Amino acid sequence: MIISASRRTDIPAFYAAWFMNRVRAGYCAVPNPFNPRQVSRVSLRPEDVDVIVFWTRNAQPLMASLDELDDRGYRYYFQYTILAYPRLLETKTPPIEAAIETFRRLSERIGPERVIWRYDPIVFSSFTDAAFHRERFAWLAGQLRGLTRRVVISVVDGYRKVQARLRKLVAQGATIPDQSPEQIADFDELMHSLVETAMRCEMEIVSCAEELDLTRYGVRPGKCVDDALIARVFNLNLTLKKDAGQRDACGCVTSRDIGMYDSCLFGCQYCYATRNFARSAANYAAHDPASPSLLGWHEATH
Repeated sequence: MIISASRRTDIPAFYAAWFMNRVRAGYCAVPNPFNPRQVSRVSLRPEDVDVIVFWTRNAQPLMASLDELDDRGYRYYFQYTILAYPRLLETKTPPIEAAIETFRRLSERIGPERVIWRYDPIVFSSFTDAAFHRERFAWLAGQLRGLTRRVVISVVDGYRKVQARLRKLVAQGATIPDQSPEQIADFDELMHSLVETAMRCEMEIVSCAEELDLTRYGVRPGKCVDDALIARVFNLNLTLKKDAGQRDACGCVTSRDIGMYDSCLFGCQYCYATRNFARSAANYAAHDPASPSLLGWHEATH
């Protein structure tokens, strides 16, 4: 079993103490997002967990616990997002210098193959046009060269909650175009530039759940929960199907996600997992690190 920690929230950044408490307890409780009365018991015992995939913008709070995870026999890798967008789009993400430094220390601690950089999602606006992305990606790739072997990209998806938040930015002076490539000036040039930069910085570049065909630019469809990477890095050959619970274009293999929605505090306007920022803040304030579940106090029903 692969544990996803978590597509729904940033567990390393905000819930590291809870996660380690659940590791020590050997399980956690995860309510069904669509039926909260249905609560699953998910084993976190080392003998039941093949790999943990962490998703984060700030691994610092979890760093002190990596020795314990290693001692307990866990295998893990990180999907690590660094975009360095303007504060209009990312209100509370770590300062870029701190983000890069934590990325560097994590890579030096566990190795570059186990820290995957996410420049994802790509959002186009009057503040973040193709020229912005070309320059920002090149600068970040230069900073992260040698610290990772892979970078993941995608163009922001048109979820209604995301589009509604982006439209509100117009009142703050932003122009938000249609995010489709044919509406974005210099889209082709941008994709070619990202690929050339990734190659120059010795990074494989792949896409995440991207419905656009980016293969003509040299970007192949990727897997964030990746059985091939797991086999290569951990010498662990798993027979797993594509995760039917994800978007159609997602290539990930099956995993168990232990997070809960509306619990991240970073406040990114393009976030897919957060519906209400005020609710996230309230949920975090009420969070109990001793609870079996990330939010509330849920005991498993099955």
